Amino acid sequence: MLIVAGEASADIHGAGLVRAVQRLDPQVTFQGIGGRRMARAGVEILIPSSEMAVVGLVEVLPRLAGIRSAARRIRRVLHESPPDLLVLLDYPEFNLHIARIANGCGVPVLYYISPQVWAWRRGRVRKIARRVDRMAVILPFEEPIYRRTGMPVTYVGHPLLDGLPPGASREEARRCLGVSRETPLLGVLPGSRNEEVDNLLAAFLQAAELLRGVWPGLRCVLPVASTVTRARIEDRVRSSPVRVDLWRDDMHRVLPGCDAALVASGTATLETAVHHVPMVIAYRVSPLSYRIGKAVIRVPFIGLVNLVAGRKVVPELIQEEVTPARLAREAARLLAVGPVRENVIKELVRVQGLLGKGGASERTAEIALRMMGRAG
Repeated sequence: MLIVAGEASADIHGAGLVRAVQRLDPQVTFQGIGGRRMARAGVEILIPSSEMAVVGLVEVLPRLAGIRSAARRIRRVLHESPPDLLVLLDYPEFNLHIARIANGCGVPVLYYISPQVWAWRRGRVRKIARRVDRMAVILPFEEPIYRRTGMPVTYVGHPLLDGLPPGASREEARRCLGVSRETPLLGVLPGSRNEEVDNLLAAFLQAAELLRGVWPGLRCVLPVASTVTRARIEDRVRSSPVRVDLWRDDMHRVLPGCDAALVASGTATLETAVHHVPMVIAYRVSPLSYRIGKAVIRVPFIGLVNLVAGRKVVPELIQEEVTPARLAREAARLLAVGPVRENVIKELVRVQGLLGKGGASERTAEIALRMMGRAG
């Protein structure tokens, strides 16, 4: 099986899929693009996903040579030693190019974790239908979009529910961090790409400093994504007057202990939501990328939490709104005990229910093995 996961969240879900396939058929071997988690799951990593991850439209330009080199490497694999199945996770522009090459080589294609066609360029659905043999989607509103094209599609649920540690609780999370029950704890999640960290982390830390004026004992925890250059984070954290614990293990061990969080728009918003942690979502890219994106993106919200909920559940700050003062003001409303916080938590419980009940990796593994002719 050849599997392509170009970003940190895809690396996590790709690793879950690999382990699920191995449980069903230990004879299957894997190679592809991924990160540390997929490597630990047993994938031969041809290109590290850290070389591929990028956010924004203009920001991709410095990475373009490396991305093209990765495409050539995968093309050689497809031509010289075609796998029984190609599995693609998100990362649409690159992956749809690879899907076209696979079509020419007679390699079946399973797309797991759909491109966000519901947000922009809906015309891509037709291109996907031409190049992909089967879709396994993880958001409930995605299935009818593909079903209208006539292509085989299955809503498998969200895989992040598969990776939740059993019995994760506020108390256990705080024990991991050495934080008392009374200490206010703020999650700081500036993203899984270097550009996101550059755009958001300084504002997040300055907001935490402002919040400490109201909650003097405030502490922060920052889960470090494997795809981010650590020096980018460590240098900024070192100069912050607020205590920030860097967490390099599974973020789900510490997120339940947070009272609120500042979160970069993306999958991390859902990862925070399933632990019922109130959050402020932030999104900031280069001015040119934002202007281009604003012209083509057609969604009422930027946060997946609000999109899944179908209404604004948590605050969103975009571009020039992402200031320390605005972040701190919105976070303060969520940290304070009262009806605002209670209502947000209630809505996050509802969002978790909309994401399914777990088992996405196993359901997708069964689809993959049937496509490979290795399941009854």
